Amino acid sequence: MTAEMGMMKTDGQTGGVPPAATAKPKKSAPKGAAFYIKKGLWLILDALITAAGLELFLIPNNVIDGGVVGLSIMAQTITGMGLGVFLVLFNIPFVYMGYKQIGKSFALSTVFAIIMLSIWSGVLHHVPQVTTDPFLAAIFGGVVTGLGVGIVMRTGGCFDGTEIVAIIMDARTQFSVGEVVMFINLFILSSAGLLYGWDKAMYSLFAYFVIAKMIDVVLKGLDESYAVMIVTSEHEEMTIALNERLGRGVTLLHGAGGYTGEPKEILYCVVTRLELDKLKEIVLDKDERAFVTINAVHDIVGGRFKKKAIH
Repeated sequence: MTAEMGMMKTDGQTGGVPPAATAKPKKSAPKGAAFYIKKGLWLILDALITAAGLELFLIPNNVIDGGVVGLSIMAQTITGMGLGVFLVLFNIPFVYMGYKQIGKSFALSTVFAIIMLSIWSGVLHHVPQVTTDPFLAAIFGGVVTGLGVGIVMRTGGCFDGTEIVAIIMDARTQFSVGEVVMFINLFILSSAGLLYGWDKAMYSLFAYFVIAKMIDVVLKGLDESYAVMIVTSEHEEMTIALNERLGRGVTLLHGAGGYTGEPKEILYCVVTRLELDKLKEIVLDKDERAFVTINAVHDIVGGRFKKKAIH
């Protein structure tokens, strides 16, 4: 099998649409109401799980999460106002950044998720806490909160603006998403020590590690990239769609079926975790019979692997 690199390049990896690929991509079929209802229900459930971890375990014991959620909890303690108010206010600039840098669908999902988290937080605020032991609260609150945050990321949104900053910094610097988030949270958790005492700050740091590990279990790494190979008979339209809608370059490989000998075109591209679901949607939209393999990529050397807006 030989690889044929396209002459056009995008801001993604090397490769692009060959000059001969002049076919216009088909218009994407509009998503039905069932798709949005299912996604909305998942976001509502994710927000409920996260709010339960915060309001029933962490907040009553003065143990905080990192990021914007942690800042909101501290602001609630200082002012006495509801947690939801600060969750919305503090996340506004980050949601705008996410809209500009990651994509419209991600930003809308994030806005809805944050609003639902604010509502559920208010509902559960007066429910009695599950435990008064801060160590148990850090463990079980971390597990429950991390589960909710991880699932909302898989659904296509997030609760915390620092994750958006980390994704953008990951695209522009040599630091990974995890490194950026940890750097930001060191300052936030240090501030918790001044407000609640250093013992609670240490519990908060422990809870943060539990949350991060749980997110990793659910999400398998926010900053992980995936190599995708697509066998399809609609390679021209799919290549154009991946370039235009996902902002990713594509390499075209020529092959043949091992049994029939029928010529096959294989598309190869590398995407991030947040882009993976969108890629699947594009592939199935263009060719329902396409065969797709997805493998985790542990390192990328060379090329221009830059994240672009998804639409």
